[in-house]
Amino acid sequence: MRSLLVLLLVAAASAKVFERCEWARKLKASGMDGYYGVSLADWVCLTRWESNYNTMAKNYNTDGSTDFGIFQINSYWWCNDYIINSHNACGINCSVLLSDDVTAAINCAKRVVRDPQGISTDCAPRAGLISRGRDLSSYLDGCGV
Repeated sequence: MRSLLVLLLVAAASAKVFERCEWARKLKASGMDGYYGVSLADWVCLTRWESNYNTMAKNYNTDGSTDFGIFQINSYWWCNDYIINSHNACGINCSVLLSDDVTAAINCAKRVVRDPQGISTDCAPRAGLISRGRDLSSYLDGCGV
């Protein structure tokens, strides 16, 4: 039991809250700038308001689903949390979205945006964040990206 507690504490310690520019550079290096028409500033804005750049962010929804990680990826559509019946379109366990290694989260966000309904399937309409022509350049100010 004691070793389980230590492992849980280590897992929690591996969470990361990115700084804005650090996150912008990570997204750019991962090919997110302009991916399926979503600008780098849109991604930075989206993740700022959805998770405050926190890889361990979780939001429990009234429909029984949960939003996971830095992108707040929903368990009903995109990952399997083994609590609700999931479509699991990203083919992953939701727990991998709660890691400082954001590879799975970025890959799943790319899958979300490729969906016929695009990112609107997930959180954008609720948060009202995808720019739709608004100037979001301030999210990249001073980042050198």
